Amino acid sequence: MKRKVVFMFVNGSITEAKRVEMELESTLMVMIGVGSYDMACEEAKKLVEEGVKLIELCGGFGTIGHAKVTEAVYGKAQIGVVRFDNHPGYDNLSGDSKWL
Repeated sequence: MKRKVVFMFVNGSITEAKRVEMELESTLMVMIGVGSYDMACEEAKKLVEEGVKLIELCGGFGTIGHAKVTEAVYGKAQIGVVRFDNHPGYDNLSGDSKWL
């Protein structure tokens, strides 16, 4: 069975989660776009049910977003994050300022 790893990004224009998969030799790389922290938590729960053990969040998630997704999976997956405290794509606001 292939190992599944996930990269998740947040963009407010997304109304339903968008998923793309890339097959590698021993890994299935999944990229998921979500429109909110709540949607991210719901998708993370589904991913854990699929057996995902690693989810990396984009820099658009602030520290609160990271905490919410971490809490949502109840320790069943490791949640990493690309960190931009002031995201250049969000006029130097944090993800928390943008999405909360």
